[in-house]
Amino acid sequence: NLKGLELSFLLLLPADVNSKEMHSGNQTSVSHFILVGLHHPPQLGVPLFLAFLVIYALTVSGNGLIILTVLVDPRLHRPMYWFLCHLSFLDMTISSAIVPKMLAGFVLDSRVISFGGCVIQLFSFHFLGCTECFLYTLMAYDRFLAICKPLHYATIMTRNVCNYLALGTWLGGTLHSLFQTSFIFRLPFCGPNRVDYFFCDIPAMLRLACADTTINELVTFVDIGFLALTCFMLILTSYGYIVAAILRIQSVDGRRNAFSTCVAHLTVVIVYYVPCTFIYLRPGSQEPLDGVVAVFYTVITPLLNPIIYTLRNKEMKAALWRLGGRKDAQPH
Repeated sequence: NLKGLELSFLLLLPADVNSKEMHSGNQTSVSHFILVGLHHPPQLGVPLFLAFLVIYALTVSGNGLIILTVLVDPRLHRPMYWFLCHLSFLDMTISSAIVPKMLAGFVLDSRVISFGGCVIQLFSFHFLGCTECFLYTLMAYDRFLAICKPLHYATIMTRNVCNYLALGTWLGGTLHSLFQTSFIFRLPFCGPNRVDYFFCDIPAMLRLACADTTINELVTFVDIGFLALTCFMLILTSYGYIVAAILRIQSVDGRRNAFSTCVAHLTVVIVYYVPCTFIYLRPGSQEPLDGVVAVFYTVITPLLNPIIYTLRNKEMKAALWRLGGRKDAQPH
């Protein structure tokens, strides 16, 4: 029950977030928001619906296929592919948190989202996005150990260690998103209620608050900026050591395979970080281009990840062929 889910989630947030009847002076807070969505001519509604529907279907099926392939192929039961399963699941859920509501707005003109639904959407997006940020860092560390410390890799990255590290990324994402969500929705929202965006996100919601948002903008900039910069610097440091180690590999095939795997990961990291930096590290931005960039990292990036990893990874391509050719694959 969606209403029950909204109520349960709101109970986790500070008391002033839970009330839909907050008062600011003589004004009553809004009980729902209207998502304006992407600005487009009316005649493009159906074509855009079909385009985003196809992208969403490919995103879910592509990432789902990666998860299935890793589960049923014993050759892929290694830390790198275990983390890749987490990444694919995150991509599916991030897209699912945003795209269905966007699709409804294109053809059904269903742009209304309840206050609780908006809270849940913002929390879900930042929870999943932050978890993915931590996961990219963890995947870089995994490649660092595999290439720079191959003799110790198996003893360091045991199954229990992998599980704990993966759990840590999810816990970190949860704490980060709880902080950001509660800090945003402690503000009064007394109207207008038109969100000039296609989903409930921090910059768009701050523009609707009936209070001074300077502190919120500063905290968002520092918090997300520090998080993104720290993770990105750790990734670059890992790959600095990795490149140095790869250049010392005598075998041409060995260097090619190592570079292929690392290039896939670095491509995904760049595709993820550049749009996020554009959106969140420019406080107060209201440029129309923000919506286009947001579509890229909420809709396009989750589609690109499985394509990049399968095209650049020989083991994954071979596993997909085996999956298509055998009928008795069983997970181990």
